[in-house]
Amino acid sequence: MSTETKYALVVLGSGESGTGAALLAKSKGIAVFVSDFGKVQERYAQQLHEAGIPFEEGQHSEGLILQAQEIIKSPGISPKVPIVQKAMAAGIPIIDELEFASRYTQARFIAITGTNGKTTTTLLTYHLLKQAGYKVGLAGNIGESLAKQVIQDQFTHYVLEVSSFQLDGMYRFKADVAVLLNITPDHMDRYENSMARYTDSKFRILQNMDTKGGFIYFQESPLVAERVEQIAIIPQQMPISLETQVENGAYLQNEALHLLVGEHSIEIPVAAISITGRHNAINAMAASLASLSMGLSESALRKGLATFVNAPHRLEPAGEWQGVQFINDSKATNVDSVYYALDAMTSPVVWIAGGIDKGNEYQQIELLVRQKVKALVCLGIDNNKLLRYFAGIVPEIAEADSTEKAVALAAKMSRAGDVVLLSPACASFDLFKNYEHRGELFKQAVAAFITQSGQQL
Repeated sequence: MSTETKYALVVLGSGESGTGAALLAKSKGIAVFVSDFGKVQERYAQQLHEAGIPFEEGQHSEGLILQAQEIIKSPGISPKVPIVQKAMAAGIPIIDELEFASRYTQARFIAITGTNGKTTTTLLTYHLLKQAGYKVGLAGNIGESLAKQVIQDQFTHYVLEVSSFQLDGMYRFKADVAVLLNITPDHMDRYENSMARYTDSKFRILQNMDTKGGFIYFQESPLVAERVEQIAIIPQQMPISLETQVENGAYLQNEALHLLVGEHSIEIPVAAISITGRHNAINAMAASLASLSMGLSESALRKGLATFVNAPHRLEPAGEWQGVQFINDSKATNVDSVYYALDAMTSPVVWIAGGIDKGNEYQQIELLVRQKVKALVCLGIDNNKLLRYFAGIVPEIAEADSTEKAVALAAKMSRAGDVVLLSPACASFDLFKNYEHRGELFKQAVAAFITQSGQQL
């Protein structure tokens, strides 16, 4: 491609965020070019064509890219990619789509991050505000890109799920309410195995905030609590606790959420909330505090908490067979997520786990496994680490290389009153495309098993 044409803005990556950023730039009269080293998906190619935005696929034209005044990098592209390294060396500013989009709206932002629980908390916050009549958009690491929504700019509020990768490219973005749910080891390959660097990324969510803003965080997450003690927090702090009462924030006590923010002092029974488990109590308290900070009424809050339906693959009921409940928690791709899943279980568990290990340390869940897990089905190509660790801890262990086999083995190991829990603690890419694919196949396998068992009666 010719390098004679100069573009003020180059977008690296043509996915949802990249295409959205390009469309917003075009709408603002900015000369923009999209470059994707892979293949541009058909729907995004069509959107770019229709908008008259030039793009390339299968390559990065360095001469063109390195003449840009600014680069928007899709969050999935590693900063170690050669073209990114060359752009950094050339001193070209590299930002995230959220950073770019925030320049063009006066809407208020609730930004939510954390290693686990981001999606549930983001969806719940969005639901609370939307069902109450707010003009609210859902964006970030979920749904339609913020940049694409900002073109019309019809919303007064946005709820953003923000990953550490996105935060790394955000500099002037300012949240009105920032939520930090937890920090546990994840994406260590991206942060050179440094928890300090990963924590630095998560705490970027506070940048540019002032005393009018609110900072909601789970105070029993050790890395969060440690960093809060070390730095000056400018926005109003609203801690969340499962263990102690707090004066301004939220806590769990006597099977009820206690919410204390502004003039509000609200008590909501856990039984009145549509999502279950202690981890979801954290998520519900965070979403509630964020929504109350935006002026949500108590009556709207109670209604929203009761009517929310969570995203799939998060402690999702998958069927019942002869008194055995099957639960799909395929989104639990790390040990911390499994901890909360097991903690939520009140019946004996046949646990299905396994996949590609992410450097897991199982000590965190050993006590819960001893207390609650009666059998383990290892679902993966290489199950050695699970087998070594839990031999002698779990009474019965088996292996499976497909969801069909895993479901059949788990059913055989269970009895009425038990729960079969798919909560893998691992990435899914050995046998599946992603955690969604794993979860869908699990649900299909459960449905097929129940149907087949009924036919055999």
